[in-house]
Amino acid sequence: MRTKNLLIALLVSAGALLVPVASHADSRVSVGITIGPPAPPVVVAPVAPAPGYVWAPGYYGWNGYQYIWVSGRWIAPRPGYVWVADRWEQRGPYWNHVHGYWARDRRGHDRGHGHGHHH
Repeated sequence: MRTKNLLIALLVSAGALLVPVASHADSRVSVGITIGPPAPPVVVAPVAPAPGYVWAPGYYGWNGYQYIWVSGRWIAPRPGYVWVADRWEQRGPYWNHVHGYWARDRRGHDRGHGHGHHH
C-alpha cells in the first residue's frame, strides 16, 4: 500500500511541476498581450490598382513572441460597406488585436433610399 501512495504522491508533485509550464505556453498563444504595439511606421499608400479600391493600412500582428509588421494592402471595394482597419484595443492590462473588417456604411442610409418615405 505504501508504495502505491508514494507513487500517487510522486505523480501529483510531478503534475504540479508541469502546470506552470503548460499555462506559460498558453499565454503565448493568447491574444491578451501586456505590451502595447510599437508606433506604426509611416507608409505612403501606393497607387490603387483600380478606381474605388480601399487601402487597408498596415498593422502590427502578434506571432506569439513579438510584434511583426504586416504591410498594408489594396482590397476590392464592397458597395455599401466601409473598411474598418485592424487595430489594437487596450482592455484592462491587456492589448487585444481587432482584425480589420467590412462594416455597413451608415452614411448611405441617411438619404432615405427605398424606405417608403416618399409617398
